[in-house]
Amino acid sequence: VQLVESGGGSVQIGGSLRLSCVVSGYTYSRLRMAWFRQAPGKEREGVAIIYGDNGRTTYADSVKGRFTISQDSAKNTAYLQMISLKPEDTATYYCAADTSPPPVGFRRVRGIGSANEYKYWAQGTQVTVS
Repeated sequence: VQLVESGGGSVQIGGSLRLSCVVSGYTYSRLRMAWFRQAPGKEREGVAIIYGDNGRTTYADSVKGRFTISQDSAKNTAYLQMISLKPEDTATYYCAADTSPPPVGFRRVRGIGSANEYKYWAQGTQVTVS
């Protein structure tokens, strides 16, 4: 499984960015896709997830209402649309894939999950808000 992400950059407070993550080497519909971020000196934080089979999404409280995760299965691509960006959103953003997503009945309680649940990671892209 290979993940290639793009779309980071520098933006003013209140601005918007869209990140993209293209997946290859695996059947996209069988994946749980996630966006994580890590700021200097902080732990990696799960931001949002989407399930490739049914599109179910979950968000961290810190980004609800501002970030939207979506996917285009035909393009094997996951997106993270970010609006109303704040300085505290500054971080390196990583796309990640879980090839063993939880069954449908367990997805609500499992939430975003920890970083170690995701075996495959993209290279990371910097987002700077100032």
